[in-house]
Amino acid sequence: MEHFTVYVLFSKTANIHYTGFTSNLTARLLSHQLLAKAWTARYRPWTLIFTREFPTKAQAMEFEKWLKTGAGRDFIRTLQQ
Repeated sequence: MEHFTVYVLFSKTANIHYTGFTSNLTARLLSHQLLAKAWTARYRPWTLIFTREFPTKAQAMEFEKWLKTGAGRDFIRTLQQ
C-alpha cells in the first residue's frame, strides 16, 4: 500500500527550512542532497528534522499546506528547541 510522507528539512548553513511531501522519502532526500539543481541545491547540506506519514496524497498535501501557515511555521520552530 502506497503512503505519502510530509517532511521538513533544515539547512544549518542558511538557517532555513524546506517543507515537502513525497511517496518515496529515500529518493527525495537523495535528490535534495545530491541530484537536484533547483532551489534546495543552494542550501545544502540538509538535515531531516521531521516526518509524518499519511495514507492518502490529499491528507499529505493538506498537512504540508498547514505547515506553511503561521501556525505550522511556529510548530516547525519548536522542532529545533
